[in-house]
Amino acid sequence: MDFNFTHIELFFLQALALLAAACLFVPLFKKLGLGTVLGYLVAGVAINWIYSGRFADHPEELLHFSEFGVVLFLFVIGMELNPSTLWRMRKDIFGLGLLQMLVSGVLLMAAALLFGLNWPTALVIGMGMALSSTAMVMSSLDEKGERMSAHGRKAFGILLFQDLAIVPLLLMVTLLAPGSEEMTWQQSMVHVGVAVAAIVILVLIGKFALDPLFNWLAKSHSHEIMTACALAIVIAAAMLMDVAGMSYAMGAFIAGVMLAESNYRHEMEANIEPFKGLFLGLFFMAVGLSVDLSVVQSQWLVILALAPLVMLIKAVALYCVARVTGHCHNTSLQTAMALPQLGEFGFVLFTAASGALLLDEALASLLIAVISMTMVLSPLFNQLTPKLLHTEAEMTPEENFDDAQGKVLIIGFGRFGQIVSQPLFADGVQITILDNDAKRIKEAQKFGFRVHFGDGTRRDILRAAGIDNTQAVVVATDSPAITTQIVDVIQAQNPKLPLFVRSFDRRHSIELNRRNIAYSVRETFESALHLSFKTLEGLGLSEEVAQAHVADIRKRDRDRLKQQVDGDMQAGKDLLLSQPVEPEPLKRPS
Repeated sequence: MDFNFTHIELFFLQALALLAAACLFVPLFKKLGLGTVLGYLVAGVAINWIYSGRFADHPEELLHFSEFGVVLFLFVIGMELNPSTLWRMRKDIFGLGLLQMLVSGVLLMAAALLFGLNWPTALVIGMGMALSSTAMVMSSLDEKGERMSAHGRKAFGILLFQDLAIVPLLLMVTLLAPGSEEMTWQQSMVHVGVAVAAIVILVLIGKFALDPLFNWLAKSHSHEIMTACALAIVIAAAMLMDVAGMSYAMGAFIAGVMLAESNYRHEMEANIEPFKGLFLGLFFMAVGLSVDLSVVQSQWLVILALAPLVMLIKAVALYCVARVTGHCHNTSLQTAMALPQLGEFGFVLFTAASGALLLDEALASLLIAVISMTMVLSPLFNQLTPKLLHTEAEMTPEENFDDAQGKVLIIGFGRFGQIVSQPLFADGVQITILDNDAKRIKEAQKFGFRVHFGDGTRRDILRAAGIDNTQAVVVATDSPAITTQIVDVIQAQNPKLPLFVRSFDRRHSIELNRRNIAYSVRETFESALHLSFKTLEGLGLSEEVAQAHVADIRKRDRDRLKQQVDGDMQAGKDLLLSQPVEPEPLKRPS
């Protein structure tokens, strides 16, 4: 039978092929421990191979369209930060990020010169290869729950600088192009002024216009219109930055940062999350589809040699930069092994360089194939990381408090501290968490918690964690002696600071309350009362009567505790917890 597909039917057939390939390869690679990103890439390459490189008339258009996934991804990341957090990251962004670009770029430029290329071409190749994939790295960190780890924050700072660097790099291509006219000082200032003005406009809109807009839309009680508005904001911000000469992704990121403190942040993030995942997967599949298979077929040995070589140069350069700037072996290694691949902005830069005649078409195609190959190899590099870590260093994380700016300090993040933190996070309270259990810190990172490593009994650690600027402290450690010691150290440092403390038993509660803390609760008291309440309900009492009995016990316990703290009772009664409080006789409802 002869099938003659219309344009619409062909479009649906292509969409079906992409979805089928994703459904086959992504779960497979996830099960093999290689990550979903590599699954999407291989799915794209497989479809490209099945269709002999003719899956679409213009695969680069699909790649540009699917870059919307990167835009949405950076918007969501931006919403999880705020301007003050970015300011605290300035050393990672403009220090580590700048050094990484310079060192990696110079080394890769030198390698390109050794192949006989002229210096303008080598400079473009070197700086383009210094870029890493924001989408791939952040997706991988999210999958492993390492975004808030020490190396996760370093990697993000470097990636953010690279996203900022794409603007001067594209300007460099324009200046180095054969026959290009030298840009005047006035023209340069105009370009800078337009970019600054665009950022200011985004900041003002985010600060004064978006919350009133969402308040008005919320009155319609239409969920889909809130989603449409969130997408419209992302697109508008991305287009504004593009007009100003910056990247789409940077515009989306800035818009996200401006909405980080919005009342509607969580709703927007939930609305955009499905689109982000879908388009991001499509982006990586489009990378596989855009590979020129004829170039791969004719130069596969060169590609297989160049890709790991470039990745090794980048990893060694970044490791050395991180070590020179004072980071430990583990953090330096994990950061370096997270960023060896080439980035999606390399497609943009090398395509622009090809259009400006700095790169011939064959070389540009080869470089794009190398970018794709490094993305394929990146998860394999990550598999090597655990074998190179120092076990002893892994058990003692860095005492890094650069981002410790919470209004509430929680000391101890075991089962008790984790529960205490949940309502605070739900209300948007900024929290600094401190714990000295390295294993617990690593486990918390998998669930997106940033837990600082440090001993809460040390005054220098408490100062570094921001004890002088916090509004309250929750002490949730499980050792009574350590808890009391922490309370004493904090009160010596700041006697007026409200302390909310987990106590072990009644004796410990009395000891703590004599120190004039704001509040203490015995670790099993409220849960035991709640179980008693449920038992009374199970025996047939009404909710109101059961609640009244529990409230009475709670009040009488509080009153007796106060009497004991004030010393009005005999010392022999300090262990009253072991003797049940006699309640009024229970009366069943008639």
